[in-house]
Amino acid sequence: MRLRLPRWAAVTAVLAVLAGAGTVTAVASDDPPPVHRADRMLDLDGVELDTSYFTWGGDGRRPAVLLGHGFGGSKDDVRAQAEQLARDGYAVLTWSARGFGASTGQIGLNDPDHEVRDARKLIDWLAARPEVLLDKAGDPRVGVTGASYGGAISLLAAGHDPRVDAIAPQITYWNLADALFPQGVFKKLWAGIFFSAGTTAQPGAQQGTRPSAQQGVQPGAAAGKAAAGKAAADACGRFTPELCALYQRVAVSGKPDAAARALLEARSPSAVGARIKVPALLVQGQSDSLFTLAQSDAMAKTLTANGAPVAVDWISGGHDGGDRETERVERRISGWFDRWLKRDTSVDTGPAFRVSRTGGVDSTDGQATLRAATADRYPGLTAGTTAVPLAGPAQSFANPAGAAPPAVSAVPGLGGGVAGLSSLGVGISLDFPGQHARFDAKPQTEPLRITGTPTVRVKVTSTAADGSAVLFAKVYDVGPDGRQQVLPAQLVTSVRVDGAKAGKSLALTLPAIDHEVEAGHRLRLVVAATDLGYASPVAPAGYTVAVESPLAVPTAPGLDTQAATLPWWVWGLPLLGLAVAAALLLTARRRTTAPAPDPELAAVPLQIAGLSKKYKGGDRYSVRDLSFRVEQGQVLGLLGPNGAGKTTTLRMLMGLITPDEGEIRVFGQAIRPGAPVLSRVGAFVEGAGFLPHLSGRENLDLYWKATGRPAEDAHVDEALRIANLGGALERAVRTYSQGMRQRLALAQAMLGLPDLLILDEPTNGLDPPQIREMREVMIRYAAGGRTVIVSSHLLAEVEQSCTHLVVMDRGQLVQAGPVAEITGSGDTLLVSLAREIDDALVEKTAALPGVAAATRADGGLLVRLDGTDATALIGELVRLDVPLTGVGPHRRLEDAFLTLIGGGAA
Repeated sequence: MRLRLPRWAAVTAVLAVLAGAGTVTAVASDDPPPVHRADRMLDLDGVELDTSYFTWGGDGRRPAVLLGHGFGGSKDDVRAQAEQLARDGYAVLTWSARGFGASTGQIGLNDPDHEVRDARKLIDWLAARPEVLLDKAGDPRVGVTGASYGGAISLLAAGHDPRVDAIAPQITYWNLADALFPQGVFKKLWAGIFFSAGTTAQPGAQQGTRPSAQQGVQPGAAAGKAAAGKAAADACGRFTPELCALYQRVAVSGKPDAAARALLEARSPSAVGARIKVPALLVQGQSDSLFTLAQSDAMAKTLTANGAPVAVDWISGGHDGGDRETERVERRISGWFDRWLKRDTSVDTGPAFRVSRTGGVDSTDGQATLRAATADRYPGLTAGTTAVPLAGPAQSFANPAGAAPPAVSAVPGLGGGVAGLSSLGVGISLDFPGQHARFDAKPQTEPLRITGTPTVRVKVTSTAADGSAVLFAKVYDVGPDGRQQVLPAQLVTSVRVDGAKAGKSLALTLPAIDHEVEAGHRLRLVVAATDLGYASPVAPAGYTVAVESPLAVPTAPGLDTQAATLPWWVWGLPLLGLAVAAALLLTARRRTTAPAPDPELAAVPLQIAGLSKKYKGGDRYSVRDLSFRVEQGQVLGLLGPNGAGKTTTLRMLMGLITPDEGEIRVFGQAIRPGAPVLSRVGAFVEGAGFLPHLSGRENLDLYWKATGRPAEDAHVDEALRIANLGGALERAVRTYSQGMRQRLALAQAMLGLPDLLILDEPTNGLDPPQIREMREVMIRYAAGGRTVIVSSHLLAEVEQSCTHLVVMDRGQLVQAGPVAEITGSGDTLLVSLAREIDDALVEKTAALPGVAAATRADGGLLVRLDGTDATALIGELVRLDVPLTGVGPHRRLEDAFLTLIGGGAA
């Protein structure tokens, strides 16, 4: 069941204290004072940056935070975090970097002369704000944070501007050349994703960056040259010319050159690493084949050597997907800034090192549960090394012509977070026969936790003409059967070898991981000739690899691991039982008898009368004096903008919360928590929990058994027939698509064939065909004489599936009635004709008295009235000998809805 927190509503305002032109918005919540946001375009050396400035409450000065966004995004991506930091007592400035969002200019990949200079000028702007705390004139107390591209700018800002006081970079790079050209190998898939994101056109992003085209046709060679130049500019998109040339050169050759490496290194935080001496919280992702844990390791070593306070946090997710632990991380960043910007020494900033570990699967939603391992110092990537011998002779394999088919490890954008589930035995890696060598260790007699970078020495021989080789090394966790293998975090390390004609020894540093090898499992080293994510030589060649040392595995023995987190109900239900028992004892004398059933309403599925519920601790109402009635066979749509009170109403209807005033009656019975009549109510809410390893049918059987009701009352077959799951019912739920999981949740709600079915956002996350299927399920269910109530934001879908509507706004009823009645009260008519509509007829109709406009539309002629009515219009059309076949109202539900709520968003 979903618990919805209050959402922030936008309210336009003007704040005289903010200088310059800008749009100012008060972002208001239900309880706290509003967060004020000022949007403005700042002109920085001819480039306009789109910025937002957030403040909250009070007139005193406070520290400031610069908050950057990820590559391909904009300032809008970090708005929620900016609002929270403002509520935490900071003046927060967000901006869209050059070439992104509404900002102009070209993308320079955090060029010190452009993007970094922009950040410094934003700090200048903050220094002039009357709300910002200053350490001295022109020097604001400021922290910088952001993820990926925004994380790098936080490091670079600290290296280039001594006014930065603390940083919290997330899942970012230290040396961009090492990240995209690891060990001299081109990471082509990630680089291509970067370049594609930067070449996608965005309005305003290129203003003033290209010369305008000349008028007319340019003759001869000039025209060809101009066309070629335009094609090149289009291919470069929003990148600066030198970056565009770099990418095209390396992508064609498949091999990074010295100039490309030098350019990326000059724009990397590592170039100014010696100057970064401020407190730094380094958050890096384990599920990240783009910016690996080795990048944050290099950051930590350098900053610690500089004498800066450093904390390292390895989160579960990353660029490859998985759980980014957003809420926890943002809380920790706020605490970090409290300590180093507010100078609050009482704040606990957390451990010096923390790593998130998978502790199993949550049975309620099928997601991996996380637990923490911590240490009072960062151990690095090689602490507590243990030797694991590998067996196997020297092995020869081939690099295929064209480097295809390639082996598969990480698949950016397609892994869906699989990397984060490798500890649960889930993976997608693939190595082709004849293209790799493998060396196995003996099965583990006891569990082995790897934390850091395993290393091994190998000897490589190449038959390539120049004796070169490009190899990809990885360590698998192999199950007891010797076949099932999992690649931890889906990570692989690349290496370019030169001069290996006669054989060459080298040390391989495997990817940094945190992974436990269970007893009975074994480690397997694989060295392959290809990988999907990287560029390999296209010329065929033969390689031979022999192992020359054991696999050295780091174990980081100083880590203290938390016990696996138990589902809340394991410890919560006993406490809840005690609390309920205590409440019953305390309130026994005050309890009143439930209202008697109303026999006149025995056949009425739902009647709500005078229902009111106040916000907790306040005088504002979530629902106020709400009354409506639902009859059998209806599909009722409950509509309203965010904050209208829809979810509160449904929670009261399901007996989860108690109204302050009024009553709800279901089939004449008053609703109270645990009321027997609730057995006639089925509910579908977002986030229904299933055991992923069980089949759909097994999940339904388990759920029904938990209700304690007789098996014959379940009507499983009828519910399944309506839900239309087919043969998928016998498959494990973990194999289900989102649409199938939604239909299984609906089948679960329909068990027992409840007379009243409540659906809260049943189409969330579904594609159009799945939405259509869900619509048909609702209609089929109500066709049997039962009643469906559906709350949804998809107005077009509600219009097609519902028979009746209840529209709410600000907790109150706006209108209720049949869909046709609500949508049919407009001033636009659809006139259908027996012949084709020509221009002359459109013009004649538009010229009629009382007609504002006439246009062609699907199904006929759309006529907007202005001073006349349908009867008069029909008379005029008959007088013109127009062959009418029908005249009826035409107004979409969206139009009606926006009219009723005054234009608010759904």
